[in-house]
Amino acid sequence: MSDQAYNVAGEELRQFIERYERLEAEKKDIADAQKEVMAEAKGRGYDTKVMRKVIALRKRDKDDLAEEEAVLEMYKAALGME
Repeated sequence: MSDQAYNVAGEELRQFIERYERLEAEKKDIADAQKEVMAEAKGRGYDTKVMRKVIALRKRDKDDLAEEEAVLEMYKAALGME
């Protein structure tokens, strides 16, 4: 390959790496903002552990969630936990 081909590939590679690094920085900023939201909620008396569970539930498919809850109730009944 010619030096020009290496330079073009090198420039393109650097652009990909720099884009990825910017996204990593943005991801860290978002994670920090999420921590701040949870800290604020905790300061207002909310249970952040339960909030995280609610957030996870909201991401799930409703049919899968309903099926899982039905099985959970069946297992609890079998163990006399109701």
